[in-house]
Amino acid sequence: MHMQIDGNGWLTGVRRAVSPHCDARVEADDISLLVIHGISLPPGDFGGPFIEQLFLGELNAAAHPYFATLQGLRVSSHFLIRRDGEIIQYVSGLDRAWHAGVSQLAGRERCNDFSIGIELEGSDEHRYAEPQYLALVGVTLALQARWPAIDNSRIKGHEQIAPGRKTDPGPAFDWLRYRALLAVEAAKGNQVARKSVQ
Repeated sequence: MHMQIDGNGWLTGVRRAVSPHCDARVEADDISLLVIHGISLPPGDFGGPFIEQLFLGELNAAAHPYFATLQGLRVSSHFLIRRDGEIIQYVSGLDRAWHAGVSQLAGRERCNDFSIGIELEGSDEHRYAEPQYLALVGVTLALQARWPAIDNSRIKGHEQIAPGRKTDPGPAFDWLRYRALLAVEAAKGNQVARKSVQ
């Protein structure tokens, strides 16, 4: 499950679909927060092309009645993890994706400035799929290797940085499962690292 972030902020070995909904960070390496989101378009529907179309600025508002509420919305995320575990990257980690909106953590506002955003295809009512947890752990470890300031205490749900405004990834996301898998895979990685220096 070893993944790596390259020098340009892209995860190696995954599909890229470059979003225009991003800009330069004020400080390129000021990255100390991972925000986990949940998204489905239309709400509760999985597998269609609409999330990607939204992130790329190509969503047709006439394709579904709900999409009228999204007209003109300019949002993105660094990553999307589909139900089957497929990972797509839309924005380099070195750039600021527009995922967090009005937000704050520990008194610091505008979390987009210093965070990486990962969207999981899902909703508050649907349990996230096992392949998503495995993919999320792989991406998390790659991000932590590249930006060590993202320690485990700096991994938050959107609901935690925008309370009252956002509810994702919601009660369907199993934080205990995610953190347990993360600990196991991190320990494996540490074991391999120790062996390689012996």
